[in-house]
Amino acid sequence: MLRRIALGGRAYYLWVKSDHKRQDSVTYRTLPALALTALLQVMPLPAVAEEAPGSYLAAQQARATGDFAAAAQYYAQALTRDPSNPALMENATVAYLALGRLDPAAAIARKIESDGLRSQVSQMALVAQETRDGQWDALLTRIEEDRGVGDLADGMIAAWADLGKGDMTSALARFDAVAEERGLRSFAIYHKALALASVGDFEGADKVFSGEDDAPIQRTRRGVIGWAQVLSQLGEQTRAISIIDDTFGSDLDHEISALRASLEAGESVPFNLVNSASDGISEVFFSLGRALMQEANDEYILIYARVAEMIKPAHVDAILMAAELLEGLERYDLAIEAFKQVPRDHPSYHLAELGRSDVLRRAGKPDAAIEVLEQLATIYPDLPEVHVAVGDLYRSQEDFASAVPAYDRALDLYSARGSDQWFVHYARAISHERLDNWPEAEADFRRALELNPDHPQVLNYLGYTMVEKHINLDEALNMIERAVAAQPESGYIVDSLGWVLYRLGRYEEAIVHMERAAELMPTDPVVNDHLGDVLWAVGRQVEARFQWKRALSLNESEPSPDLEPERVRRKLELGLDQVLKDEGAEPLKLVKDGN
Repeated sequence: MLRRIALGGRAYYLWVKSDHKRQDSVTYRTLPALALTALLQVMPLPAVAEEAPGSYLAAQQARATGDFAAAAQYYAQALTRDPSNPALMENATVAYLALGRLDPAAAIARKIESDGLRSQVSQMALVAQETRDGQWDALLTRIEEDRGVGDLADGMIAAWADLGKGDMTSALARFDAVAEERGLRSFAIYHKALALASVGDFEGADKVFSGEDDAPIQRTRRGVIGWAQVLSQLGEQTRAISIIDDTFGSDLDHEISALRASLEAGESVPFNLVNSASDGISEVFFSLGRALMQEANDEYILIYARVAEMIKPAHVDAILMAAELLEGLERYDLAIEAFKQVPRDHPSYHLAELGRSDVLRRAGKPDAAIEVLEQLATIYPDLPEVHVAVGDLYRSQEDFASAVPAYDRALDLYSARGSDQWFVHYARAISHERLDNWPEAEADFRRALELNPDHPQVLNYLGYTMVEKHINLDEALNMIERAVAAQPESGYIVDSLGWVLYRLGRYEEAIVHMERAAELMPTDPVVNDHLGDVLWAVGRQVEARFQWKRALSLNESEPSPDLEPERVRRKLELGLDQVLKDEGAEPLKLVKDGN
């Protein structure tokens, strides 16, 4: 899967495939049952033949597979027959929010609330709708009556609602109160700074960002962008540049690089991170979604991203987060549509197109994916990340000859920036190795290790390849031992260690590691084949034949490019000694005897 990985101020897109060498708007107030039924009946839903139980079961199946469009369809159909069913209403609300359809979600949420039921997801829908419609009094009443989103969000939402009413004093007091709560300080003062900047108090915002009256806030990517925009409005471009450089160094992503260039040119960059109270509440949902990334499942986080986007349709970071989550849920059609929402003139457009290309590849449309990247390369010819993605896509399709020139171009561009990227050397090395260009591959592997010493995947790939080529076996052993020390639970790497020991004729040592590799990766055909060879070498021939048969069986269901089925069959028929003799390889008995 292609994933955006943030390192400092830079966003990387990497494609990694595992094998033995790498691992790489209407406001609804009270909606009676009959009115809800009427509303659902006029929604544009395909005709469904099933009765209510059939619709419910179909909805449950669609929900289980993440098919939100089908789930919304079937839940709505079931609700026309059972409009007060709490589970149906809750699940329908989730499905509509996941689709980014606020009005039908809020309509059902109103029914849930009018029935006296409590549901966090329905309350999120109602908060989103009231925010979008500027119903600040209704929003404040909701929170005062404990009908909001939850403890983490409600204080922040109320503060922004006060600002929406024009009561800045109350808003700032609420932000300060939230900041006193354990674990929420950085979150609260970040929003306080945004609130001050949104009304033009850039001096006050700068004081909060810099921690003049308290400790400075944590420097998140969006926080630094907002602070730099604030400083630009104060005419302090030099200071803004210094903050960007101190936070991210010289290797910047496209958006921050463009911001820095504007500041360096002396331009007055507008503050546009948050322009209104509704934008602020959108940012609350986005911030919480990001904070929950490591704690909650993708579907739950998706709701936060979608709510942020529905409140502020121009929130590109929320759109990208929703798209990435949809990709992770394998809802490729929805992910593609989300990525396509990013405007072409936005600095993150190339990230959206990189993401769209990867989703197309995962959806089994590699030609469409390549077309997206080739068009992107004409728009951003000097953006190395685009060429890396082109190389990665060709490599994923095993078109290594096309991948190499793309990596060449990327490395030329990185060199011009004064930046040399280890992972591009690593990716190009893999491509060269697959093309049997060993001198070029070895040079890139070693350059990657110079730039990122002791990286276990690079050590393993280079070491394993040297083992396969029967060269530098002592050096290969050292590399693989270091890789195992770094990742002792990696079956691929443990397999490499057993294999190099086998090549060195140290069979008794090899068998320990090969059996461990088979425990870690019991269904991998190559590991089982290797184990068979080592078992044969120590005289356990019956077990060896069992492992070779198992390797062939496993390879039928998921073929490995590193297994030669015909060679395995010859070993079963003739034995490993005869196969090695036919190949002109060194006999096992000579290795055993030390000859």
